[in-house]
Amino acid sequence: MHITDDGIKLNIKLDMPKDNPSKCPICVIIHGFTGHMEERHITAVQEAMNELGLATLRVDMYGHGSSEGEFKNHTLYKWLSNGMAVIDYVKTLDFVTDIYLCGHSQGGLTAMMLAGMEKEKIKALLPLSPALVILDGARKGDLLGQPFDPENIPDKLVSWDGRELNGNYIKAAQTLHVEDAVKKFDKPVLIVHGDKDEAVPVEYSIDIAKQYKNCRLELIPGDTHCYDNDLPKVIEVVKDFMQGMLN
Repeated sequence: MHITDDGIKLNIKLDMPKDNPSKCPICVIIHGFTGHMEERHITAVQEAMNELGLATLRVDMYGHGSSEGEFKNHTLYKWLSNGMAVIDYVKTLDFVTDIYLCGHSQGGLTAMMLAGMEKEKIKALLPLSPALVILDGARKGDLLGQPFDPENIPDKLVSWDGRELNGNYIKAAQTLHVEDAVKKFDKPVLIVHGDKDEAVPVEYSIDIAKQYKNCRLELIPGDTHCYDNDLPKVIEVVKDFMQGMLN
């Protein structure tokens, strides 16, 4: 199943609750940088949402998973455009009552930006290990483990797994200010972050949580960026938050 954003096919997957209700809320779930919709932490959230009676829509973003576009050419601009296209699609589904938005890592950062842009459509926001370090690193000149001159951005960078990334990724990231989106979103927010995250320092989530008007921050002791050590605790927290939203 796919939708199209500016001529690019995006792979999406809709999962319904077991009782297949005629009306229910939906949660859009966005993976992270180099990720895809079938990662274990993404499917764990999807399954939890389905158990609670929500539909879920997972999406492979531009240049990732089974979607079109080359990884090296993806930017946060393209991901934000993808996100808006997904939300527009969800709005056409006649069974949907409310829309929730969840994203992991770069998907969490994207979700935070989208929530500010689409604040009237999103009922609550769930960033998981949001990669705010991307914007900071793009401005300071240190990203993906590779230092660079932020005033003279190279044509390409090489990420930690050896994949190339166009310098346009950095140029786009330098222009984005998540604080603006945070100020616009006054509905409930749950931020989850492992306190031993090796990719995104937990301090980023601690700081941004203070800027939201209605935010619950949950730090997972001893856990990593992709929740290798205590994914069940992450799911427990997500379920508790969502049960509060649904009651």
